Amino acid sequence: MPEKLGHLQRVELRDIWPNEAAEFTPWLAEEANLSVLAETLNMELELEAQEINVGDFRADILCRNTVDGSQVLIENQLEATDHSHLGQILTYAPGLKAATIVWIAKEFREEHRAALDWQNEITAERFQFFGVEIELWQVGDSLPAPKFNIVSKPNEWSRTVSQGAQHAASEELSETQLQKRKFWTELRDYLIETDTPVQCSTPGPWGVLIFSIGRSGFSMQTWLASQNKEIGIRLYTSGPNATAHFHLLAAQQEKIESEFGEPLEWAELPGRKSSRVSLRKSDTVPEDEADWPNQHKWLASKLEKFDKVFRQRIRALDATDWQPEDEDNVM
Repeated sequence: MPEKLGHLQRVELRDIWPNEAAEFTPWLAEEANLSVLAETLNMELELEAQEINVGDFRADILCRNTVDGSQVLIENQLEATDHSHLGQILTYAPGLKAATIVWIAKEFREEHRAALDWQNEITAERFQFFGVEIELWQVGDSLPAPKFNIVSKPNEWSRTVSQGAQHAASEELSETQLQKRKFWTELRDYLIETDTPVQCSTPGPWGVLIFSIGRSGFSMQTWLASQNKEIGIRLYTSGPNATAHFHLLAAQQEKIESEFGEPLEWAELPGRKSSRVSLRKSDTVPEDEADWPNQHKWLASKLEKFDKVFRQRIRALDATDWQPEDEDNVM
């Protein structure tokens, strides 16, 4: 006989967060809690600021979508939605140049849900509006657990659409560019079909496709090199701490490659304010569409490995832990 099961009990939001601005917003801004919301939205979010000034008003939370670098505005309330918050959202978004707007509330009135649906219909595809209801549940004396429920979302939710991709889509493309976009589109579709846990930017007519690795200043890229007859993956570090972050990862090279199962290429790029760790597959013809299933399978498996081996290490990096060596000893 199975053990007796517990019963889910709803917990009032105000019992846990009596004050929305002083308690709920700081709670949501914590990395662990923001990641729960990000997972619900199928995004990678990194906190930029909370209670940020927009003219005479203050927006709750501003994040960056690390997949494409776009701004994400989060406005919350612990009651049913109202006209005041809808107006605030429409006021804050242009001031913060937000491409994604997330409105969190205890309950969505039908007219406000319909307003977000309408915004998703009439605005350019690179703008996204989400309506999210938050609940708290517990079993017996357990700690209350949050649950986010999406009640309004963009029609093209599965795609992260960047302004650059939209611009490129409107231009006349060559046959080569069209084939590259087709290659990346079919790779993205393969990743979705196989539940590979990586998130990519919108496929474009370029030789690379960018993937999130969960922190600003880092990205994964897949690339096609027709002249060299190869495809590959590289982890990029960029920004003012790129060198420090690269050396901190390079110090773990032996362990990283042991976990990965094969050697990787490590390259510091001193003149470009970036560095990279790469893996390539040679003797491969990117234009051979009959071979695409094999190429997509290889890329998907290696992307998953990159994500698994590097993601947590990247999150733990602290640039101040690295001390430059003498020039003669630098890699």
